Amino acid sequence: MTERIVLAYSGGLDTSVAIGWIHDATGADVIACAVDVGQGGEDLEVIRQRALDCGAVEAYVADARDEFADEYCMPALKANALYMDAYPVVSAISRPVITKHLVKAAKKYGATTVAHGCTGKGNDQVRFEVSITSLAPELKCIAPVRDLALTRDRAIEYAERKNLPIATTKHNPFSIDQNVWGRAIETGFLEDIWNEPTKDVFNYTDDPAFPPVADEVVISFERGVPVAIDGRPVSALEAIQELNRRAGAQGIGRIDIVEDRLVGIKSREVYEAPGAMTLIAAHQELERVTLEREQARFKRQVGDRWTELVYDGQWFSPLKKSLDSFIEDTQRYVNGDIRMSLHGGRATVTGRRSETGLYDFSLATYDEGDTFDQSQARGFIEIYGLAAKQAAARDVALGNGEDLGSEDEA
Repeated sequence: MTERIVLAYSGGLDTSVAIGWIHDATGADVIACAVDVGQGGEDLEVIRQRALDCGAVEAYVADARDEFADEYCMPALKANALYMDAYPVVSAISRPVITKHLVKAAKKYGATTVAHGCTGKGNDQVRFEVSITSLAPELKCIAPVRDLALTRDRAIEYAERKNLPIATTKHNPFSIDQNVWGRAIETGFLEDIWNEPTKDVFNYTDDPAFPPVADEVVISFERGVPVAIDGRPVSALEAIQELNRRAGAQGIGRIDIVEDRLVGIKSREVYEAPGAMTLIAAHQELERVTLEREQARFKRQVGDRWTELVYDGQWFSPLKKSLDSFIEDTQRYVNGDIRMSLHGGRATVTGRRSETGLYDFSLATYDEGDTFDQSQARGFIEIYGLAAKQAAARDVALGNGEDLGSEDEA
């Protein structure tokens, strides 16, 4: 039986050419696997037929939009996942769900190898291959661009020579990856980190310098997940899509950073994530109302580590699964409503309410009705500062007290 290889297929030039390129280089039959994670563009059926027309022996297509939103975007939201405090792991969380379907297709069609279109200097090659071996250690992985020398010029020449049903052009200044959680743009003139992004870089967001009238939105959460917008029930996917539209119209969610890649280089990345950044801001504020202080402090550390693992391609790792359990437990009381004003590139929290929150008006108020017993404060301070007081007294006794300067300097 001829060997079979499953190729992660987008429907674009590079992966369309890769079908025949892989077959020519290996002699294997190629099965195209296309996964919809909310990236928009062409219909899955159009993509499926193109793959067959380009030489694939089978085409596996999957509408994974709800799966992606529920099982990948929502865990990222619960973790407040922002790599380097900025990037909402847009591409990093899409790779595991795509990988899952690649492995499904490989098992369905009896393939021995999985192929992806990544280069040898990016993060995604690691994310795909580590995820594949985590789910199916017996599968092999190849990358046509990295392993079979499939360059852009060669892809165009091959497509024209074989008369493949795909548009060929050298005018493509950016490398773009997008899904419902956001959009990533790199390469081209952006590689000079002094260059400001031009208007044609952006697609999910309008110019925040010329916003429409402010848009007030109320997002309702249950156990850390958005369940309604302005009182109207929504699925996770619908919440992201609606806030992509409304926050995007206000220019919210534009990110421009120099990022530390897993492979050891720094890379300039531009992102658009209007829905993701709005939801994370709302979720963070609701956690400030509902999480106990020490739990909240520790969760920030756990969230950062979770984000690093996911960015580094360790979605299926034992540690990430253990951290999932902790994060999920913290969401038990993350219920309530967050009101936000969306305007001019900013998602500003203007109100919060929760029946499971820890904010107590009678304890917080300085007005009539205050139930906080201020007489206990003196004793609390004495005990709280006792260790520091003893250490300071020792320093003074041994001549190592703090230098307060001379009286002339006062």
